Amino acid sequence: MTLPLQRIALPTGVELDVAIAGDPDRPPVILLHGFPESHRTWRGVIPDLARDHYVIAPDQRGFARSSKPEGVEAYAADRILADLIALADHLGIGQFTLVGHDWGGAIAWMAALARPDRVARLVIVNAPHPFLFQRALFDEPEQRKASQYITRFRDTSIDQGLTGAGLEKFLGSTFAHHVTQAIGGADKAAYLDEWSQPGAMTAMLNWYRASSVVVPAMGEDAPRPAFLDKPFPPVTQDTLVIWGMRDTALLPVLVEDLGPYVPQLTVEKIDAGHFVPWEKSEAVVAAMRRWNI
Repeated sequence: MTLPLQRIALPTGVELDVAIAGDPDRPPVILLHGFPESHRTWRGVIPDLARDHYVIAPDQRGFARSSKPEGVEAYAADRILADLIALADHLGIGQFTLVGHDWGGAIAWMAALARPDRVARLVIVNAPHPFLFQRALFDEPEQRKASQYITRFRDTSIDQGLTGAGLEKFLGSTFAHHVTQAIGGADKAAYLDEWSQPGAMTAMLNWYRASSVVVPAMGEDAPRPAFLDKPFPPVTQDTLVIWGMRDTALLPVLVEDLGPYVPQLTVEKIDAGHFVPWEKSEAVVAAMRRWNI
């Protein structure tokens, strides 16, 4: 389905296109997409949630036709978290259920930890907990191998070739090929339109470049981040983690040890790849409903 978008200017200095559905008097749910997508990630999820929720799904900064500020530092996680809170403020939303996939999930984990006053409940879809992801990149060789694409994405020399045929070739040679292989027709045209917006690919890749996650090369004995040897604060919210078990970028090992870090945890495993919200949207909705969203 095609959802109408509202253009919302935020005090953080960006304008976001935002899909909004449902009754504002219903419980609010904010949906955050990841790379290389947009609010369209949730096209199979929004109609069901909108029956009894106020649903907000922004195109995050750098994506589609939302603002694309220059410079890597503009895509640091604290800037993106500030967008989320500013958007909720703009819409008059106090506490909300936060749902995130991929990079949207990374921001959702951070928001739950940093702003428990605003994030009432948390749903994560194929996005690793920050502590467990960094630990896996040092201690799990298969996850380190699966994450080497991040180092490629951080190479700014690739940006100028990411237009036209070069764009399709790039997306077809990374984990994003799961998107381009599995969609066609109007859906694929919509994605290619979003990715072809001026500055879009650089802006999207800047999310990786601004991240503090350390991705050691294969065989590298990299210095271990100090925070891995210290206690990590628990997520206090009731949390649902939905995981596509055939994800080749974020491996199932990333959900095996969540309990100590997420005391109020429910895990739903789905037979799907990385892009679960549109690969198996009905299963995602069913998992959310079982969790009483």
